[in-house]
Amino acid sequence: MSLPQKCAAVVVGAGPAGLAVVGNLLEKQVGKVAWVDPFFQAGRVGRKYREVPSNTKVSFFQAYATGVQPFRAVVSSSRIPNAFTTLAKLDQDKTCQLEHGAEMVEALTEGIVKMDRVVQCRGLVVAANLAENTSSWTVRIKNHETSDEFEVETPRLILCTGSSPSTGPIPVPGHNIQRLDLDVVLKPSELSSYLPRNTPVTIAVVGASHSAILSLLNLVELARSSHPQLRVKWFTRHPLRYAEFMDGWILRDNTGLKGLAADFARSQLEDQALPTSEAGRFITKVDCGNGKEMAQFKLQLPLCSHIVQAIGYTRDPLPELSANGAALEPDFDHETGGFYDQNGRTIKGLYGAGIAFPERTVDPHGNVEYAVGFFKFMKFIKRVSPQWVSA
Repeated sequence: MSLPQKCAAVVVGAGPAGLAVVGNLLEKQVGKVAWVDPFFQAGRVGRKYREVPSNTKVSFFQAYATGVQPFRAVVSSSRIPNAFTTLAKLDQDKTCQLEHGAEMVEALTEGIVKMDRVVQCRGLVVAANLAENTSSWTVRIKNHETSDEFEVETPRLILCTGSSPSTGPIPVPGHNIQRLDLDVVLKPSELSSYLPRNTPVTIAVVGASHSAILSLLNLVELARSSHPQLRVKWFTRHPLRYAEFMDGWILRDNTGLKGLAADFARSQLEDQALPTSEAGRFITKVDCGNGKEMAQFKLQLPLCSHIVQAIGYTRDPLPELSANGAALEPDFDHETGGFYDQNGRTIKGLYGAGIAFPERTVDPHGNVEYAVGFFKFMKFIKRVSPQWVSA
């Protein structure tokens, strides 16, 4: 791997956010960019979530793909048909499978890594140390194929390291309940072969998020078809919450149900619909509100053979970060995309974006949310990256 000793930036992660960061840095002509990822397969979206229905309209994927000049150059030079022409043929006001978003990211990535100012590094950043007197990071990278390590010096280290489904302890231990990985439940082709077909199976689904509702949908589809003995106990603490289009803005834009998940929830999972719906043949709702959660778990969970927790996402582990050799505990600034150290001081040249480090937003009703989505990442990075470059 040919790598310059010094780069203008090191970007960690090649999902939608990492790609957007690289595109913005190239547009600002910051210099050589070292881009680090083990796979360059559109991040977790590409590796895990191709079969997941998006909660984003197709038009926003299109807006992402044309958000910066280097992306537009890739789009215009791509042989037709391609991922971009496929997106263009879809209904722009509807959602789509994330497969289309993943293929768009892969196509953009393929074009971006060929550009002269991009140094593609297939590997992992294992550590980075900031020399405060020179404001320079020394970034240690392990080659994904050979495990050899090498170092790059840069004034800017940008973390787009992603997140994974959160898990907690099984609320009622000692009953030999098997964990189901949320990523598996969100991938019907894998889920079908993972569960036994002709054995009674009762799956506990914990949560009422977008992922929880899609998990219920996938499990119902299995029960209706290839797994007739599958049943579900759905543990939820609060009523279903939907994104609502207001006057020029969206209430619960980042936390409410949208698209296929919202349609399924409204038509089959609401209290007035569930008893007579198709989903109601297989799902038993377990109301855990008003402080009843632990009592319900103790009563109902021992009747389950499996459990899937759809309770949010947790940042993936970061590289070992230090300043002048002393360990750093970075605290993300959701407004600027920068970080503070454990003493509240700005960490020079360290930035973040993506699902692990999203922008914090406040809607007109004062609700605080974190903006997650391809185009939301792009908007945030376009807003804050000029300060990253000029700092």
